[in-house]
Amino acid sequence: MGRVPLLGLAHVSGDSMLPVLRAGDRLLVDHRGTLGAGRLVVARFADGTVVVKRATERRTTRAGGAGWWLLSDNPDVGVDSRHRGPVADEDVVAVVRARLWPRPRPARWL
Repeated sequence: MGRVPLLGLAHVSGDSMLPVLRAGDRLLVDHRGTLGAGRLVVARFADGTVVVKRATERRTTRAGGAGWWLLSDNPDVGVDSRHRGPVADEDVVAVVRARLWPRPRPARWL
């Protein structure tokens, strides 16, 4: 298996992260970033769906391992851990560093 790149890009679709992120936003993500409660992350649900969500707290996964409870900022839209359960550590693939487009904004303001 190859090395994981340090940085990458993500594209937001849907309205689950309104008002912070909107469909069409482009994000700079860090594949080796430090996770923590309150951080925006890119994660993969068990069915393979890749999402941008907010990590809120540590939880035990259904398989008994360590994971993160991920929530939408807009709870009336989209799917998150309330529907799918905690996401295993290895399925949190990146931490959002900044929104690059349409208006650049560092993650501390996201």
